[in-house]
Amino acid sequence: MDDCIFCKIVAGKISAQIVHQDKSVLAFRDLNPQAPVHILIIPRKHIDQISSMEEADLPLLGDIYGAVKTIALQEGISETGFRVVANNGPDGGQTVGHLHLHLLGGRLMHWPPG
Repeated sequence: MDDCIFCKIVAGKISAQIVHQDKSVLAFRDLNPQAPVHILIIPRKHIDQISSMEEADLPLLGDIYGAVKTIALQEGISETGFRVVANNGPDGGQTVGHLHLHLLGGRLMHWPPG
């Protein structure tokens, strides 16, 4: 999508601090981190949100969660723990219309999140 900021990052039109990439997933540091480690993990393919995924897109979730595991190990938060958040739609707090997960770690996470 031409107006999607995450698609522009995938296309290399906007720079980002990339920490992981493979054939289907791109991960980069959040510009407004909410924890010492705050990484956004996105599919290279534009999908608006979880609820708009099609059945053919479901294998991407495995790729994304595989990236979560790899990045958590790489960032040194795998043993101590981390949080994975996916916001869906305006009421869910989604501000960018491209499916993405937030990987947060490096500090104690409290519950409930807010």
